[in-house]
Amino acid sequence: MLVSLALWVTRRSHGTGTGQAFGYARGQGAMMFGFAFVCLVETVTMSVLLKDLPVVHAVVFVLDVYTIVFVIGLHASNVVRPHVLEPDALRIRRAVHVDLRIPLERIVSVRRELRATHTCKDGELDLAMGAQTSVTLELTEPITHLTFLGRPRRIRLVRFHADDPDALVHAVRQARSARPLASPVPDLPA
Repeated sequence: MLVSLALWVTRRSHGTGTGQAFGYARGQGAMMFGFAFVCLVETVTMSVLLKDLPVVHAVVFVLDVYTIVFVIGLHASNVVRPHVLEPDALRIRRAVHVDLRIPLERIVSVRRELRATHTCKDGELDLAMGAQTSVTLELTEPITHLTFLGRPRRIRLVRFHADDPDALVHAVRQARSARPLASPVPDLPA
């Protein structure tokens, strides 16, 4: 997340290369900064309460500052690691925890679908942002997703959030329907 903070400060993104990037962190920014502000207030309050206990004060202060950096770094990692539509695949990402590459030929359907409730079902992956998803992908065959602790899961349906779901859905449909142009017939020698 510290790398994400550095990328965020320099206004760069991670892993977008030649692909088309689609953000997903816009709706969560205010909540994350609100949480960071609450952590800052807690840091100041604990500093005042523990001023007579210097060792405890130092330990709690370091932990509080680490928490603030962690919260801001988590938001930064959502901002600098957008979803990326590559020429042959769609990379769905969520901070530093999820980077799922789905080949375009495995996508059977993509649609805009706003959902605010998600029940955990086998074969489905929900990457909600702010407790909602806005895009649903159905796959022709399962792909393997590694969970946070490295356990493999086979998934056939992916729901995730995008700041501009209409543009992402349109771009994926357009990329799926694009076919390489046939090479022209070379001129015959005279």
